Amino acid sequence: MSQTDSSELRDVRQQLVSLEEKNQRLTASLVAARDRIRDQAEQLDALARPPASFATFLAAHEQDHSVDALVAGRKMNLAAAVTLPLGSLRPGQELRLNEQLVVTDTAGYEDTGTVVTVELVIDPQRALVKIHADDSRVLRISGRLDAEHLRVGDTVLADLRSGFILEHIERPDVEHLLLEEVPDVSYEDIGGLGPQIEEIRDSVELPFEQPELYREHGLKPPKGVLLYGPPGCGKTLIAKAVATSLAHNAAERTGAATARSYFLNIKGPQLLDKYVGETERQIREIFSRARDRAAHGIPVVIFFDEMEALFRTRGSGISSDVETTVVPQLLAEVDGVEKLDNVIVIGASNREDMIDPAILRPGRLDVKVRIERPDRAGCLDILSKYLTEELPLHQEVRSAYPTAGEAAASLRHVTVDTLYARTPENEYVEVHYADGTRETLYIADFVSGAMLAAIVDRAKKLAIKDLLSTGERGLRKEHLVEAVHQEVRENEELATIANPDEWARVHGRGQGERIVHVRALLTRDPNGATGSGAQVPTESTAAATPSLATRDGEGTVDDPGHSWGETVPEGLI
Repeated sequence: MSQTDSSELRDVRQQLVSLEEKNQRLTASLVAARDRIRDQAEQLDALARPPASFATFLAAHEQDHSVDALVAGRKMNLAAAVTLPLGSLRPGQELRLNEQLVVTDTAGYEDTGTVVTVELVIDPQRALVKIHADDSRVLRISGRLDAEHLRVGDTVLADLRSGFILEHIERPDVEHLLLEEVPDVSYEDIGGLGPQIEEIRDSVELPFEQPELYREHGLKPPKGVLLYGPPGCGKTLIAKAVATSLAHNAAERTGAATARSYFLNIKGPQLLDKYVGETERQIREIFSRARDRAAHGIPVVIFFDEMEALFRTRGSGISSDVETTVVPQLLAEVDGVEKLDNVIVIGASNREDMIDPAILRPGRLDVKVRIERPDRAGCLDILSKYLTEELPLHQEVRSAYPTAGEAAASLRHVTVDTLYARTPENEYVEVHYADGTRETLYIADFVSGAMLAAIVDRAKKLAIKDLLSTGERGLRKEHLVEAVHQEVRENEELATIANPDEWARVHGRGQGERIVHVRALLTRDPNGATGSGAQVPTESTAAATPSLATRDGEGTVDDPGHSWGETVPEGLI
């Protein structure tokens, strides 16, 4: 082949390659143009499509593949698309219709409407609801709801146009009063209350553990427990521990893998409402909630804290007398026609003298347990829950003992010795009685579990401040002694003794001779410590001081003949 022919062949090949590339670009342009035309055609179809309407499903007819539905408030029988499964439709569900009013697709449920209250469940399909004070209607129950779980008093969402009850609504005015939880507090977490815990376990848990024996002896479980005593001594902790223990017992009986219980913590004062009847309604809903939970065999504890705020003695004239209707409502729930199975009512109060006696009688709050202030041994037990060997201890404290446990125990003893030293520095108040006698009370007479926990927290903060300022890590005896003085000083500054009678009742001194005057004895040194000085008591000084203050030689306060522990007036229990 000549050179000229080769050159022509090369030119032809280059032209073919160029034409092939042009053809590919043209093909891509045509495909893109076709896609744009298709998209524009779909947009034109969508713009030209007539608007679809919606209907509310009522019933289906398999014979002619049609449905009954509400269309703009009118009941109509509509044809359904062949591809639409009629068996999946539920009353109250929305349906999509085309321009010929043929059902083509399904939708969800209406999510707006009117909040109403159920007055009566007529049958599985209908219920009577109250819309206003003078307006009640019968509505259909939608397929979204289970009629078996719909109860009188429930708050529900209703679509009044279609006549359907759509869903449950949790009332915020009740929900904010309830703390519904599964507690994780056990009796082992509570210190210094061994006898009280034993009494509660015998009274409350034994009927759940041995129901056959109780039925054999014709005994019924207690309906309620009253925990009373000075503030900060563990009443709420005991109530939570009861719920936890009941849950474990129920799990053992049923063989369940996990223990479950409910603890309804009622914020008592917030139940009070300015509208007549609202407080009573909320109490009814609380007990209705408890019965629902307990119906499945799950123990429920209803805990009323500060019980005297709600259920004062009727006709006492020390409030607006709202309790004249609130107290009977509680009595009807606890001791009424409806049974309270698996439900325990626990009330806590430090003013048990203000609670209506009808609530405290047998058959209502059957078990009454006084939660005393801890003694020296109880304080050590309580501190063992907060001042543990896992905390960072100062090297000086740690090196003085063989083990970290003994070192932590030494700090606990220092704290208790500081509180219980019967020295002039620890004199708190002088009490004057109506018969002319006097009694000196010490800081130890006002110790509570809450105070001990606060003292340990203060000591930890002091240790952190020392670490930041000096670089020395860990708790020392000085931290705990200073924490004791700070806690006592703050409580003394906040305490009010203007009314001796009120002071006596709040602090557990309401029984016995009437108190006519209370004089504070705490003094402060220039450094801010209580008493004439802040020092760590030694074993010798602690042993040399009397165990408890005396009342003019009549015996010690701890003497059973002069015990001021029992504060419930005679005849109240």
